Amino acid sequence: MRLFTQTLTTLELGYNQIGDKVAQHLADALRNNTTLTTLDLSYNKIGALGAQHLADALQNNTTLTNLQLWSNQIGDKGAHHLADALQNNTTLTTLELGENQIGALGAQHLADALRNNTTLATLDLRGNEIGALGAQHLADALQNNTVNIILSQSLSYAHLHFFTQTLTELNFYSFLFGEDLENRIEKMIKRNKQKTKS
Repeated sequence: MRLFTQTLTTLELGYNQIGDKVAQHLADALRNNTTLTTLDLSYNKIGALGAQHLADALQNNTTLTNLQLWSNQIGDKGAHHLADALQNNTTLTTLELGENQIGALGAQHLADALRNNTTLATLDLRGNEIGALGAQHLADALQNNTVNIILSQSLSYAHLHFFTQTLTELNFYSFLFGEDLENRIEKMIKRNKQKTKS
């Protein structure tokens, strides 16, 4: 399958219902590709098996920096596969996993990967059900890591303070927290951004 040319840098295939079989073909092409930097497979129902294929490709790929997998039903198992890939991948800087039915177990796998990964800058987990336990796993992993975590509905107020050491970006829906909490969070984020500039 010849999907990637020598000059293609961005491939957006969102909303195509490609499933795990086509995800496997894309992953096969991605293994040796040296130009693609952004791949968007959002809303394609690739499932955990499709995530596994992509994770396998990430073990070898040295150019992909942005992988968008919104709403693909990967669950904890798919998160585990991607977390395994993050252990060794040194180029991916953005991983978007919003609305993927990831729970506390999947968050734990991702947290374990973040303990070693030094290149991932943004991890988007909005719309998942990681709960307080998953947030705690991520908080523990971030004690020595500077990845930006985007959680919104997945994060309870009790765990926000764990993220204040390195967090410089947090997207959330204000109606979930209220104006007072939103203002306090914005102050923490502003303080952290100033710390990173120093």
